[in-house]
Amino acid sequence: MDWGIQNRLNRLIQKDGRALFLPIDHGYFQGPTRKLEKPGETIKPLIQYADAIMLTRGVLRNCVDPAIPKPIILRVSGGNSVVGEDLSNEGQITSINEILRLNASAVSMSIYVGSKHEHQTLLNFASLVDQCEDYGIPVMAVTAVGRELEKRTARYLALCARIAAELGAQVVKTYYCEENFEKVINGCPVPVVIAGGPKVDTALEVFEFVYDGIQKGAIGVNLGRNVWQHQYPVAMIRAIRGVIHENLNPKEAQQLFEQVKAGKA
Repeated sequence: MDWGIQNRLNRLIQKDGRALFLPIDHGYFQGPTRKLEKPGETIKPLIQYADAIMLTRGVLRNCVDPAIPKPIILRVSGGNSVVGEDLSNEGQITSINEILRLNASAVSMSIYVGSKHEHQTLLNFASLVDQCEDYGIPVMAVTAVGRELEKRTARYLALCARIAAELGAQVVKTYYCEENFEKVINGCPVPVVIAGGPKVDTALEVFEFVYDGIQKGAIGVNLGRNVWQHQYPVAMIRAIRGVIHENLNPKEAQQLFEQVKAGKA
């Protein structure tokens, strides 16, 4: 692997081989998402516990202090909206010059396998890899499913993850599934991080799926709403970090969550 790509990946993936990425890019198609109306304020208490932050160039420029010590994963796909006809109708919205100008450590782009615009998004992704390889920028594939969350089966996710890796992704973000998640990991020759997906009912459910995903081979998470939409976001990210970097099990993570929540940790 090229030295520049490896160097940037080493900023994102920690020495233990694990990673906690905090995405706040939801506004690019959802608008002012609940509790993300002011992204800069949302991340202030959280950023110290994340290994990298994922966001668009507009939010980076307008809401984030340039002195931020954390690596940036720049979201570079878009062109759709939650009220549009098809969420899969995306293109590349940020040039390689802009990626370099903003000093991104990596970029991310969605692919929509099985959608109306599958071909378009896969070619877009391959083109992005070509552009970024010339400058040593890692590319993360976001295996998106749009509104069709029922697609989140191991067979489908394994297909998406493998295609992303075949096209040149250095990291793949995909959903967790309870059954046969190890097949997703085993069929993907590059590191996999787990997407957060819809909000769940309890913090323990988050710790459980993160823990199980790690045990089955994921290197970490790219998880947003289950952190910053929670009533106790700092407690959430610290407990999740405990699972990823301190090998806490779900019960131990829940205990840490309660301690932070109570101001005792």
